[in-house]
Amino acid sequence: MTDVTTVEPDEATRLRHKTIDQLRDEDWITSAAVEAAMKKVPRDRFTPAGTPLEEVYDPYSAVITKTDEYGVQISSVSAPQIQAIQLEQCQLQPGMRVLEIGSGGLNAAYLAELVGPDGHVTTVDIDSEVTERGERLLAENGYDQVRVVTADAAEPIPDLGVVDVILVTVGAWDIPPAWTDQLEPGGRLVVPLRMRGLTRSVAFTRVGDHLESESARICGFVPMQGTTEHDEQLLLVNGTPEIGLRFDDGLPAEPSKLDNAVTTPRYELWTGVTIGLSELLDTFQMHLAISLPGFCTMAVDEDLDTGLVAPVNKRYALAAVEEDTFAYLVTRRTEDNKHVEYGVHALGPHAEQFAAKIADVLRDWEAHRRGGPSPSIRVYPAGTPDDQIPADRVIDKVHSRISLSWPAA
Repeated sequence: MTDVTTVEPDEATRLRHKTIDQLRDEDWITSAAVEAAMKKVPRDRFTPAGTPLEEVYDPYSAVITKTDEYGVQISSVSAPQIQAIQLEQCQLQPGMRVLEIGSGGLNAAYLAELVGPDGHVTTVDIDSEVTERGERLLAENGYDQVRVVTADAAEPIPDLGVVDVILVTVGAWDIPPAWTDQLEPGGRLVVPLRMRGLTRSVAFTRVGDHLESESARICGFVPMQGTTEHDEQLLLVNGTPEIGLRFDDGLPAEPSKLDNAVTTPRYELWTGVTIGLSELLDTFQMHLAISLPGFCTMAVDEDLDTGLVAPVNKRYALAAVEEDTFAYLVTRRTEDNKHVEYGVHALGPHAEQFAAKIADVLRDWEAHRRGGPSPSIRVYPAGTPDDQIPADRVIDKVHSRISLSWPAA
């Protein structure tokens, strides 16, 4: 824990307390320990110099700390809301041993406050520039007891042993065996896991040789680098860059079947399924990902847009493929202006039938999943037989098999 006595600027202190109070009032922070840790550690000292305090303490915005040569964000200080979610999911207690994967300094300082002087915090990043910065900032702010390591965290961390909690603060597509192996039985892994293109911060508990989820929250993170790095695969409809379908777990078996889909008229169907403007889309998105084998996302190049498709958000639309036909979701405001109705646009020889199938999936969500619990998420080692995995959908990764299953009604 820090003994730093430097007087902080009044405005930074005021904004920090205001942000943490807001997150507590909105139930993102639910424990006194997390509230105290986030109020004590000065977030502004862990963000790039010159960043306006209003940006530093925006509850819902990350602060970018590094981009690559193409301008892609590869390191950031996560938004206070996301940090609060993950810290609460960790359920840390004094004296615990913690491994943080994805360094930067600020989260490690929070962890050090939460585990106290008898606990141990190790923070790891593959990028030496990130770890050097993190180590310097931790030392400058009184947290030099945190061990900072430069390594690919997909491999076992030298001299670490086993820990009570692993907190991953970069987006992960797979769960390397080292993460499970380094956890105590009953230990907790909190990780932003990407499943079929959807990312959730999942709190897992180790049960024998596999992991079982206790909670899952919608989130977004910069992706992991190293041996577990994974890019989505892009399918250009009709071979042109105007319309791109992104698949997280491999392309359709015969993608060329879609080549002529855009030569057919666009079929449009409104489903009658409405949601509130502020309603969480967690179970809605997951129901589509579980129910539709060809689930993907669609983006349109705005410079090449000819109007063949008309998503509400040209950069991101939930979509799906079935053989020679593809479809995507659209919305429109309802008369009360407080809800949106979902519709389906489909193109291809079987557009009407596929649109009707997706509409049925949406209505099934409305009838059986809306307002209910998220699906259970389990992580098994690669090679685990199907009959040992309870699932409504299994996603095969390199090192693991991810099971998604709805709780019994």
